[in-house]
Amino acid sequence: MPAIHEHARVLHKAALLAGVAKVLDVPTWATTQSSEKLGAVVPELGAVANRVLDKWSFDACQDGLLDRLMPAAPAHDAPRGGNARSMPKHLRQAKEAEPAPNPRQTIVLAGVEAHVCLLQTALGLLEQELDVWVVSDASGSRRERDCDAAFDRLAGNGVELVSAEMVAFEWLGAADHPQFEQVLALIKRHTV
Repeated sequence: MPAIHEHARVLHKAALLAGVAKVLDVPTWATTQSSEKLGAVVPELGAVANRVLDKWSFDACQDGLLDRLMPAAPAHDAPRGGNARSMPKHLRQAKEAEPAPNPRQTIVLAGVEAHVCLLQTALGLLEQELDVWVVSDASGSRRERDCDAAFDRLAGNGVELVSAEMVAFEWLGAADHPQFEQVLALIKRHTV
């Protein structure tokens, strides 16, 4: 983490996002890249990262993330290449039978490095016709320009770029949510 541009902010906002997810019972997964070589989940997120996928592929979908997120989802065995969602729906080939709708349609991602693992995982999730939100203030790269390029590419492919607070308030939905005060306290504690 110390090599990541503005790593303190990235970690602070990731901790906010993970804390809100825990309070609101939002299923959360952490991924590590070759943990025996690069290390485990950072200690600041260890308390909320009770489910960890150690991976070798930059796209976590290639190492089983989809099976963990949505056990009923088909395996990610689509050929590597362009994003099918980039083609207008009316030009795509019709399928004989549409798969049953998945109850969890939106996946929220945050992490490092934005231009490698985060980007490739987001594109892999898009290939599975999932809505993907990337929490920009809880994501980063070693070089700021790499991060900016990743966000540009993600937005161009239909990924929603959001902030940790945006996600928190959308998960709450209203100020009368039973955990509103607890989430608000987390937000105030993580304001930078």
